[in-house]
This record gives sequence, structure tokens and C-alpha cells, in this order.
Amino acid sequence: MKKLIVYQIDSFTKEKFKGNPAGVVVNADGLNDSQMQMIARELNNSETAFLSQSDSTDYDGIIRYFTPTNEVPICGHATIAAMYAKALEENLESCVLKIKTNVGILPFEIIKNKDDYQIIMTQGEFSLSKTFDEATSERMVKALGLEDNDLNKNCPIQIASTGHSKVMIAINSRQKLNQLKPDYNELANLSVDIKCNGYFVFTFDSDDKNVLTYGRMFAPAIGINEDPVTGNANGPLGGYLIQNKIIETADDCFEFNGRQGEAINRLGVVSVRVTIEDNKPILVQIKGDAVVVFKTEITV
Repeated sequence: MKKLIVYQIDSFTKEKFKGNPAGVVVNADGLNDSQMQMIARELNNSETAFLSQSDSTDYDGIIRYFTPTNEVPICGHATIAAMYAKALEENLESCVLKIKTNVGILPFEIIKNKDDYQIIMTQGEFSLSKTFDEATSERMVKALGLEDNDLNKNCPIQIASTGHSKVMIAINSRQKLNQLKPDYNELANLSVDIKCNGYFVFTFDSDDKNVLTYGRMFAPAIGINEDPVTGNANGPLGGYLIQNKIIETADDCFEFNGRQGEAINRLGVVSVRVTIEDNKPILVQIKGDAVVVFKTEITV
């Protein structure tokens, strides 16, 4: 019998029941895939993170991520939650931990501020697909409940990724964004064809000078009809905006805040930093707050 220490944490917020909830098992050593999948299904968050001790001198620990239905390679909000839980559990000082993920060994920074923490997640290598053909784009737009005149024509529909890919779809209106009622079955079917399970719909229609974008993210193919606040969408969005020259900057760094969750009353903010070299994104990082909703034990 093993006692698992389990946290439920809301990421990208300091207000309980806002942001994006994630489960975290901080002592997952010895659990097999089936056990982790069952725990993730039981906790029923969009993702649950499982932390294990390092088995190498090359990194400080191992993290794996499961939705209620399957394992995913990386997850932004669950990383923020996992590092926040680890910092609390071990009373860590400010530090950088090298953690092995399924997209490689990544540095995660823990920033201690008095008795609380913020987390900076360095994401995986940025990549951007070609634009979709007209038929696929039309199918996607219709499945999302959009019409052609809703689209921001300055922004191509493409897959962007820092390890867990998302389709980027820009629209003109925040009101339209909040009114979307997608056809989840059709989006799931389309995911099989395009080999991407997430659709990030965003807009620059913001009334807050500190917030560049508002977004919503749908991933029904992996059991997540809507994800409240998505690190692995807002992060790649930064790379997408730079590589497509949608945002012009004379600096070697582009920073912005992306707000998400308004339509489902789970508002949260992802702070994104993109390091630029030769007008291309070479490093994507996200920063977020977190708050503990509960801590418990499970015996397995």
C-alpha cells in the first residue's frame, strides 16, 4: 500500500475556482501507466501531473501528464501546478529545476516571494505548420461556429507547437469569441485528419492595456471540450505572432499577457515571453500564479 500526496491547484490565478484546475501527485514513484490513468480519470481535471524522483544526474525529477482519457506529452497549467505543489511541499527557495518530460528535459523556474511562489515554464522547441488548404479551413471554421467574416484576415490558420500542438484561429470580436458553441464531434473528427487535437481561438479585441489577447481552447479529441486557461496555447501563440510578423518588435524579446476563461467564468492570465533571434522565435516561456484548492491523500 502506498499513500499518495495529492493536490488540486488552480493555475494562472490567485483566486480559488478561477483559472485552470490541475491535479498533482507529488510522489508518483512506482505508479504504473494504468494507475496514473485511473487517478487522472478520478480527479477528472483536464490534466493531472505526476511527479517522480530523478533516475539520473542529468535532471532533477520526472513529470508525466494525463487527461481523464490518455497521456499527453506536455501541459502548461499542470506544470505550473506541479512546480507550485513541489515548492510548497518541499519549502523550496527560488531555484531552477531541470525536469524530464516527454518532450525533453526542460528548465522550470520557481520564484519565491515571501511565503508564495510564481512559476516560469520554459516550453519545448517552437514549430509552425503550413497554412491549411481551403477545404480544411472551411470545415474547421464551420465546426467552431464561425463564419468567414468573423476571421482576422491578418492571421493565417496554422498549427503552432511548443510540444503539444494547437491550431491558431484569430477572430475579430471578443463578443463572438464568448458566444461560440462549437460542434465538438466534428472538431474531434477533424483532429484525426489534421493530427492536432487543440483549437485555440483568439482575438486582439481587448479593453485592458495589459492584456493583448483573449482566447478559448477546445480539445474534444482528448476529452477536453473546453480548457479554461491554456499555457500550451498562449505560449505557442507568442511564437506564431512573431514568426508571422503579426507583431512587430525591434527588441530581442516579446512579452504579453493572454487572458482566457471569460466565457466559462474561470478567468486566468498567462504571461508569455518570446526570445527572438534573426526575427524568429527561439525560446518560449510562460509565467503564472497558482493557488491550492485542497490537499489530500489517496491510498493505492
